[in-house]
Amino acid sequence: MILAPLFGTALVVAVAAEPLDTNNSAVNLSAQQKNAATAPLVRSATACIVHAVVTDPRYGTKPAAELGSQIGDLIVTSMPSCITPVRAMIDAYDRYYGEGTGGAFFMGPYLDVLPNAVVEAGKSAAAATP
Repeated sequence: MILAPLFGTALVVAVAAEPLDTNNSAVNLSAQQKNAATAPLVRSATACIVHAVVTDPRYGTKPAAELGSQIGDLIVTSMPSCITPVRAMIDAYDRYYGEGTGGAFFMGPYLDVLPNAVVEAGKSAAAATP
């Protein structure tokens, strides 16, 4: 009779002390493996933003060299339609590199290179269009 309460107590202590789902495998990945896991999500978010920007009617109104702040405005305008892939990218960075790294990546290195990526992709799209 005492075994059932003892077993129940041991189970409660074990669950409280250590979660059953110890998915710390992402922490143990190499930098190359983390990059391989996040790269497709970065490409997906970028492709969504590029598509939204280059299909915006305001995009083709000026030559690429003169776009300046207009690219930034178009990127900001594209965010609501691209929230799902952007959120997936940020969440993946948080999962693989640690909590808060996704937002830091997005607000820092990602947004630093995004305008040039959009301009280059826009040039490629224009060259491919007959």
